[in-house]
Amino acid sequence: MPEAPYAVLLMAYGAPLAPEQVEPYLLDVRGGRPTPPAVIEELKRRYLAIGGRSPLLERTQEQAAALRERLGGPPVLVGMRHWHPYIRDVLAEAHRLGIDRLVALPMAPHYSRMSIGAYQRAVEEARGEIEVAFIEQWFDHPKFLEAVAVRIRQALGRFAPSRRPAVPIVFTAHSLPQRILEDGDPYPRQLEASVAGVLARLPPQPHRFAFQSAGQSAEPWLGPDVEATLQELAAQGNDAVLVCPIGFVADHLEVLYDVDIALRERARQLGITLVRTESLNAHPLLIEALADQVMGQAQSRGWTS
Repeated sequence: MPEAPYAVLLMAYGAPLAPEQVEPYLLDVRGGRPTPPAVIEELKRRYLAIGGRSPLLERTQEQAAALRERLGGPPVLVGMRHWHPYIRDVLAEAHRLGIDRLVALPMAPHYSRMSIGAYQRAVEEARGEIEVAFIEQWFDHPKFLEAVAVRIRQALGRFAPSRRPAVPIVFTAHSLPQRILEDGDPYPRQLEASVAGVLARLPPQPHRFAFQSAGQSAEPWLGPDVEATLQELAAQGNDAVLVCPIGFVADHLEVLYDVDIALRERARQLGITLVRTESLNAHPLLIEALADQVMGQAQSRGWTS
């Protein structure tokens, strides 16, 4: 492994791999603060509804394997922020194997100090003597935007040709507390830019943007909320909608439960047929976008010519 000029670390949030892991997982997410039993049981119920576990680790490993093949040399490691394999443990193993240069890449395109900043801190605390090139954002990479556009075209194909031009696209991303705006956090602006970049690659289509999966806390979270957006669309006479979770690049709970189960049921109650774009997962265009980012960082550091 150390023969390669550098290695790559793909990072994702992490998720429990079995219902009995939900409580310790939440303990990690909450920084050691105990979780109310009702919250633990509700999250267990949601994981059971999607098969008992999140596929996030497997999807990230598939992305890593595809990126390794595309790069044709550097090893690609996988680390999670809040569950196994932890970023700190993967970096410790990388050091043991003699890796001294690393490109770190969060599998989230849009930067926020609350989200991507946490990955940066995790890497900085655990990197030791490893030189790290950290990729903070890739929300506007043309191949990422085209990959999303491809998924939208595919999903629109599920509607009759006569209906397609009128089906509104609802782009979604994970909500964050509104307090991030106090310091000019770029997260909402980058999401807007990604949506605009995708729409520029499509024929004219009605569209909205909404946040999903807000946390269960008393503080205000970024809106508009996706359920409220569905209610507005239903009131306007829409009976179908295409949801594109542009803020997520792999299957996990926020897509498989929050959209596919909870939001689809709410849409049904409103008389709306909800179709979701397929997650990017290891889509070749996404892998090309990641490879471009990685090779660009390696070249800028002088690790490759």
